[in-house]
Amino acid sequence: MIGRLNHVAIAVSDIEAATAVYRDTLGAEVSAKEAQPDHGVSTVFINLPNTKIELLEPLGENSPIAKFLEKNPSGGIHHVCYEVDDIKAARDKLVADGARVLGDGEPKIGAHGKPVLFLHPKDFLGTLTELEEA
Repeated sequence: MIGRLNHVAIAVSDIEAATAVYRDTLGAEVSAKEAQPDHGVSTVFINLPNTKIELLEPLGENSPIAKFLEKNPSGGIHHVCYEVDDIKAARDKLVADGARVLGDGEPKIGAHGKPVLFLHPKDFLGTLTELEEA
């Protein structure tokens, strides 16, 4: 069901400093910072030959990554994102198999302009998992 790894997301408290590490220290190509108000984060994407790294910084008081950063003030890996051909078919199969979809269970438009869903980490080996329609 899952396709390629789309990205690994890293929560950070200072996205400019984190971007500088990837751009200046590691020599990576980085995107501009973009606010994602519907998701409560700002993002920067690090483009790698085989995937992307997504840097996440809280945006607003109710950011979903604020609690993560409270527990992990230095930041860290927040989630992994896999591509699927049909997000609703993938959701339906996963739910039928007992997996929990976070939120209202309906796909939302993600940072790449494509439908996304998040799956409960307790159902996926302690890892918050995002599905993105390819």
